[in-house]
Amino acid sequence: MDPDAIPFLPRGVRLHHDRVRDAWVLLAPERAVSLDPVAHAVLSEVDGTRSLRQITAALAARYDAPAEEITKDSSGFFKALHDRRFLEVRP
Repeated sequence: MDPDAIPFLPRGVRLHHDRVRDAWVLLAPERAVSLDPVAHAVLSEVDGTRSLRQITAALAARYDAPAEEITKDSSGFFKALHDRRFLEVRP
């Protein structure tokens, strides 16, 4: 994924806290994906205005982790979500 691309959740897709299971899920029409704490932390940064570069920089600063590693992992995660139509990107 291009570091300057801006990821966003398309219409009908949202983060939701499942109170029964006390877990975060990504909901879409007729579909849901359970999120682990790392996936939730990454998706919580997606606001439709910041680029992948800005999101990974914020995560690197927050978790005191190497930005290159976060960029690599986040790009793969976003690509998988994009392939399943849970995420869109603006160039």
